[in-house]
Amino acid sequence: MENHVSKFINKMVKENLPEIVMETFEYYYNKLLEGETGLLPETEIIPVEHLHEYEKLDDKYLQLGQSLIDKSVIIKLNGGLGTSMGLSEAKSLLKIKGEETFLDIIAQQAELNKLRLVLMNSFNTQKKSLELLDNYPNLKNDLPLDFLQHKIPKIDAESYEPATYELNESLEWCPPGHGEIYTALVTSGMLRKLMRKGIRYAFISNSDNLGAVLDKKILGFFADNKFPFLMEVADRTESDKKGGHLAKLLNGQLVLRESAQCPKQEMASFQDVEKYKYFNTNNIWIDLVELEKTMAANKNILGLPMIVNKKNVNPKDPNSKEVFQLETAMGSAISVFINSSALSVPRSRFAPVKTTDDLLGVRSDNYILTDDYRVIENPKRKLDPLVVSLDREFYKMVDDLDARIPSAPSLVNCNSLKIIGDFKIGQNVKFIGDVSLKNENTAQKIITDNAVIGE
Repeated sequence: MENHVSKFINKMVKENLPEIVMETFEYYYNKLLEGETGLLPETEIIPVEHLHEYEKLDDKYLQLGQSLIDKSVIIKLNGGLGTSMGLSEAKSLLKIKGEETFLDIIAQQAELNKLRLVLMNSFNTQKKSLELLDNYPNLKNDLPLDFLQHKIPKIDAESYEPATYELNESLEWCPPGHGEIYTALVTSGMLRKLMRKGIRYAFISNSDNLGAVLDKKILGFFADNKFPFLMEVADRTESDKKGGHLAKLLNGQLVLRESAQCPKQEMASFQDVEKYKYFNTNNIWIDLVELEKTMAANKNILGLPMIVNKKNVNPKDPNSKEVFQLETAMGSAISVFINSSALSVPRSRFAPVKTTDDLLGVRSDNYILTDDYRVIENPKRKLDPLVVSLDREFYKMVDDLDARIPSAPSLVNCNSLKIIGDFKIGQNVKFIGDVSLKNENTAQKIITDNAVIGE
């Protein structure tokens, strides 16, 4: 197969992308041409049976973590636009509790605990996110508040040349996955700036995961054990079975396997939550000294496992040409660092908002905002985790959700909520137990204010 890498490099040069980014793309493009699929079959891994557990960590780690706060930084992945929910700006600017956005809550967490906060933005999220942070002057210090991730070209799935899309040339580009954070830390100069300020420990998490706060006990555990890399994992349930899981290579090295890396014929085993017990929360701890050493030793290419995603060049047009998007996952670096480790943490440290189902649950009284700016499950809840399923036709987009459910109902005593069809839900509505609403008519049904539905 003909190698068109020079065409990709020329395209990236025109966009003024750093040399490291171009070299990294060439590394993965060549792997694609060599026939590498990024697949990780069952024959190459074994399940993880036991891990250190957060609940059993010695209290000495809390005191140690407290002493290391000045050597630590929170990095939030803030490049996502929330396009799957109809958003055109940073998902972190979405109101989540009253008038408070994700980013408001993150900023207040950092201010209250006197923590350094840095965002990894995309070009699309940078301006408005930094404008919001202007409301929090105590966050400003001798470090920039953000650095930028890069973009890479999509690959024509038929010709393996740079994909073209004249109707919207921006769709010829894609993000390289959050595994690109390691490259971006170097190219932006942020890694050196952090280290010059004596910062050694970075806690990295998604901006839409409000359960991901810097935990001083975990910080102490991480530093005391001199791990170069630590991944927070949680017990897999049936609701997590389609996501990635932790495993071990045959040599004992920990590895993260995403669904795109699983051969189709092995998907049943991949989704066996008894066999593969732990999933990646994408809460990651990195020793920046070890990161710098490892990046330098590998000429700034960590060689993370490649994920090949086949998509349409225009995601909204299934008839548009097919392309490959080459991605890496941040957590997959667990297989790169020798002596990396994983810690089993409570589910409360994983509360992401990926869909309007999640958004409604978090906006409701099923979750509360604590005085120290954590979003946690309401302690009054006595049921299993809430399951929300909203009709995609009427509630998939945030604007549609806001129009039909302008005020989140009470869900703290609700086991499951399923809504099919067009409903308008009034103020102060309570759902109790297992609730299923169905409207097969074209006319919208109204749930009146103060209604109580369920058991």
